[in-house]
Amino acid sequence: MTFSFQAPTALEYFESLVKSDEQFPLLEAAASIAQDEYPELDVQQVLGDVDQLLARLKRRLPADAAPLHRLRTLNQFFFHDLSFGGNVNDYYDPDNSYLNAVLRTRRGIPISLAVLWMELAHGLGLQARGVGFPGHFMLKVTLPKGQVVIDPFTGKSLSREELSERLEPYKRSNGLVGDFDVPLGLYLQPATPREIIGRMLRNLKEIHHAQEDWQRAIAVQDRLVALFPEAWGEYRDRGLAHAEQGNSAAAVRDLETYLAHADEALDIDTIAERVAALRRAES
Repeated sequence: MTFSFQAPTALEYFESLVKSDEQFPLLEAAASIAQDEYPELDVQQVLGDVDQLLARLKRRLPADAAPLHRLRTLNQFFFHDLSFGGNVNDYYDPDNSYLNAVLRTRRGIPISLAVLWMELAHGLGLQARGVGFPGHFMLKVTLPKGQVVIDPFTGKSLSREELSERLEPYKRSNGLVGDFDVPLGLYLQPATPREIIGRMLRNLKEIHHAQEDWQRAIAVQDRLVALFPEAWGEYRDRGLAHAEQGNSAAAVRDLETYLAHADEALDIDTIAERVAALRRAES
């Protein structure tokens, strides 16, 4: 009897990681995103590299170190000794979202840096969470005497005043002023692992769309659909990317899925016209 074992595709592997919210391996799912760009990437090697960093960090701390001491040691190690920080020279480089590249260059964007920092923080027993702050992902650490909010781009701790100042442009542009204002704490709610991966993918989606790189955009959209199978707008966006790539059948399939579920969307007529045009082109 012969057995045939076929390795899962990168997308199938990702789907298996994000299937359940109960067992959601954030670091592994984030690292696997890079397999679209680096097909030979060994995700387990990335996880091992992070484990090695954690082992180095733990050697700097006594077992009974207080939480604040652990936090300060982590920040010194990550932002100063290893020099992790934001890629200010090329912020929109897709490599900033790929953890293997971030580990190599020590440069990234807030959310990719935050994922690595959180893994180390959790390894030290710190209560750290990511925060989907408008326009800039943040970190939040709960200590015995309060909370600390950290900008993962710079490693700086931010006061309430600084956070409120950063929020002002967002509030004004969205009419969240005066009677419509909401407390700062609502903007500091922790993000779930699924939300973090979604934000990472949507960052890449924006980059690929801006560059009209439809092949890469479709690969990202495949992951977004796997991550959020009922986010019908992602089917629409994947369908439109397929249309740009000349994949009419795949475009029609995705756009019709969108039309079947997004019955109150404002762009239904526009999308229906696009489907009709694609069908005419096929016939």
